[in-house]
Amino acid sequence: MHMADALLSPAVATTMYAATAAAAGYSINKVRKDDDPAKLPVMAVTSALVFAGQMINYTIPGTGSSGHMCGGMLLSALLGPEAGFLSMIVILAIQCLFFADGGLMALGANCWNMAFYGCFVGYYLIWRPMMKSKCFGEGHSAQRTRIIAASLIGCIVTLQLGAFSVVLETSLSGITELPFGAFCALMQPIHLAIGCIEGLITSAVLVFVYESRPELLMDVDAAESGEAKRSLKSVVAILAVVALVVGGGLSLFASSNPDGLEWALFGNADSGYSTNMGLDEENFGVESNAAEKAGEIQEKTSFLPDYAFPGSDSAAGTTVSGIVGGLIVAAFALVICLIGGFFRRKGHQKE
Repeated sequence: MHMADALLSPAVATTMYAATAAAAGYSINKVRKDDDPAKLPVMAVTSALVFAGQMINYTIPGTGSSGHMCGGMLLSALLGPEAGFLSMIVILAIQCLFFADGGLMALGANCWNMAFYGCFVGYYLIWRPMMKSKCFGEGHSAQRTRIIAASLIGCIVTLQLGAFSVVLETSLSGITELPFGAFCALMQPIHLAIGCIEGLITSAVLVFVYESRPELLMDVDAAESGEAKRSLKSVVAILAVVALVVGGGLSLFASSNPDGLEWALFGNADSGYSTNMGLDEENFGVESNAAEKAGEIQEKTSFLPDYAFPGSDSAAGTTVSGIVGGLIVAAFALVICLIGGFFRRKGHQKE
């Protein structure tokens, strides 16, 4: 769902940057008040895991399309919506600047579409109410069922909202080649399927954490869940290994089919599927000086464009991208935590 700059007018792109900046400012203020030191390693390793997970496109059978996880629900369930949102911004910004994945002018919109809904809507309207409810009964197995249900419902709902936002933003940008109704009719069903698969992946990770260290999950009653089966270090180590394996190894087997947004725009006629909106991949959307300048900046900053060595088709480029990208994301996530801790300590000293 990474939007290209050509899909947005400068006015819409600026508006989405402002909306994302407002949510980020709110999140930074909330994270500064968080005194949980366990979140440092968890934030780093789960951010790296989401970065790696987004590299793997999984085929949506019978469509000629593919999808990848967004990760907002996963991060908000582990870190809270504010820290999760900031982590997603780090992931999407690094993908954009270093790997040319998603447009730089469109970064604000991509953060809103892929992070805001999963982190804030998914958490406050789905995850927390369900964790605090008594649906499915009480006890360990009921809690696990709630985690699975919240993951599935949350991923489906928030991806539907994100997909609809893409349609709305392109329509407001005045791209007449994309009729609102027809674009919706393509975007919503394909992202319903993508959301179902992401929900299963998210629930698998969260159930593992629940069975290992239930206190790491937001709003989960650890006392009701029984004793932790693994140490915090072992859980972080396992998630780190999974991130390395996914980013450095499994990413080599990602589907080559276009993702949901690309599929809706361009189809997949080369593989015998529909052309859908039938846009020309080389010439579509809005041309603007802002988009041109953003593209020039992106060309200079992206040292592994499209997760590959420049001018090379070597599989090693994908492996290096997955490992290096995951490490960069983890490092930046730690920096956010440490900066928040610094300001928190300064605030305490003034008091």
